[in-house]
Amino acid sequence: MKVLSHSHMKMPRMLSHVVTYAPEEPEHDTAIEDINKEAFGPGRFTRAAYRIREGGPHDRSLSFVATSGGHVVGSVRLTPILIGQTKAMLLGPLAVRPAWKKQGIGAALMRTSMEAARRANHKLVILVGDEPYYAPFGFRRIEGHQIVMPAPVEPSRFLACELVPHALKEVQGRVRHASVA
Repeated sequence: MKVLSHSHMKMPRMLSHVVTYAPEEPEHDTAIEDINKEAFGPGRFTRAAYRIREGGPHDRSLSFVATSGGHVVGSVRLTPILIGQTKAMLLGPLAVRPAWKKQGIGAALMRTSMEAARRANHKLVILVGDEPYYAPFGFRRIEGHQIVMPAPVEPSRFLACELVPHALKEVQGRVRHASVA
């Protein structure tokens, strides 16, 4: 029987590393900013969700990183918001370094973050993103609601996940960071 060493295997080196998931810490900020820059470019600063996030901090206890070999390879953040007077959370950005995509890291970050939001008794999470990707996590289009983002959003990309039944019912108003009165 021939034993293959890692140098003889035909798989990318990164697959040999274990990916771990942990709550985000301040020392992760620079790496997360680099990942978001790489994933979304300079246009991220003009997007509706970014405008909300610049109103105040995200919730580090509900925001997570994926690391391998001590390096951040992905992250997801949840930010407290108000929709009118209704408390909710804004998910995003969710980003994974290009070399680490298609390995389930984004999905694992989503599951971890959404479960943390449920455990913290949040009722509603919104985001701007692709419904086919986010639907398996419980997100659906926000249709027929009077919810106003701070900048235009493609209606097909404006999604919500009700963590408790009917959490979206009768929610209306302007979306803003929870710290903005």
